[in-house]
Amino acid sequence: MIKDIKRYFPILNQEVNGYPLIYLDSAATSQKPIQVIEAMKKYYEFDNSNVHRGVHTLGNRATDAYEGAREKVRNFINAKSMKEIIFTRGTTTSINTVASGYGRQNLKEGDEIVISIMEHHANLIPWQQLAKEKGAILNYIEPEADGTLSLEKVRATITPNTKIVSIAMASNVMGTINPIKEITKIAHENGAIMVVDAAQGAPHLKIDVQDLDCDFLAFSGHKMCGPTGIGVLYGKQTLLENMEPVEFGGEMIDFVGLHDSTWKELPWKFEGGTPIIASAVGLGAAIDFLNEIGLENIEAHEHKLAAYALDQLETIDGLTIYGPRDANKRCGLVTFNLDDVHPHDVATVLDMNGIAIRAGHHCAQPLMKWLKVTATARASFYMYNDEADIDALVTGLRSAKEYFNDVF
Repeated sequence: MIKDIKRYFPILNQEVNGYPLIYLDSAATSQKPIQVIEAMKKYYEFDNSNVHRGVHTLGNRATDAYEGAREKVRNFINAKSMKEIIFTRGTTTSINTVASGYGRQNLKEGDEIVISIMEHHANLIPWQQLAKEKGAILNYIEPEADGTLSLEKVRATITPNTKIVSIAMASNVMGTINPIKEITKIAHENGAIMVVDAAQGAPHLKIDVQDLDCDFLAFSGHKMCGPTGIGVLYGKQTLLENMEPVEFGGEMIDFVGLHDSTWKELPWKFEGGTPIIASAVGLGAAIDFLNEIGLENIEAHEHKLAAYALDQLETIDGLTIYGPRDANKRCGLVTFNLDDVHPHDVATVLDMNGIAIRAGHHCAQPLMKWLKVTATARASFYMYNDEADIDALVTGLRSAKEYFNDVF
């Protein structure tokens, strides 16, 4: 199955530093199947035009493609209406839109915002800045020792004064899959809205926003086989209707006078300017591809790979793994450190052998501090990886360990 999937990804058919490329950095950005590349190429070759405003053939085809992608997104996450699907530049823009459009209108001094220590900076800094601006209180849920979130701590942190809860569906560092449905229920019981950062969830886990009952959900196309520069903000229709836009200009207006203006209906009032048309087409093609493979199959494959990776990495002396030991509680990534070897040095040695991993703080500096490290190395897997890639990683890490032991 995996060999058949790999052939759809042309970038994987190359050598790096004289070795076959082994790409283990999909949590940063996934590779793109030929179906996505061809869909965007076809759009630019045959359909390229601005959308909504034109009456000519190309304009109509471009509009159909753009709005067709929106319907694919709606179905992908089981939203009630296309009006609840806003195209953005990515997860960061989506969360900032909620913080600015909803938070500024609804928060007052003394209100509480709750997030966790494991959040990516994109789901931390917007709330940090909103709290400063409104005089709100930003509270953190501390993970358990194994990197999971305890519902007892969630209940203890969320109070009737909490107005916004924002939690990642899966940690980009520890891989932890968080109990979003249960956290949402606790938030609602206390009168708070629930925002979900699904950047690491949408590529790997089947999402049903109606079942989760979350109020907002954000994700990026480039982590789920789609192009960069496109993301999604899902919001319940009643909340979006009561929010003000955060960008103003063309495309999102209904009527403009010299001293006042009105906005288009949803979803277009949040999509000022020329939309991200080609990337939306690419995202639609990526969703078709993911649906063809099956999110359930992707999730099962990644759990299997994570379990294998955990077992193999634990055989390396002096290697520390962060996050849940149970592979079923994490998505397809493993974050680790080799004793006395900086993660950047580990990543450099692996790259010399054609193996691409990520090293650094992973845009999660508060979590690094909680883990008592300055940086970590991270290997992240996707549908196009297999056990042989894990074996190569382990061999490369053993070589790195031997190399630095000899040097020092």
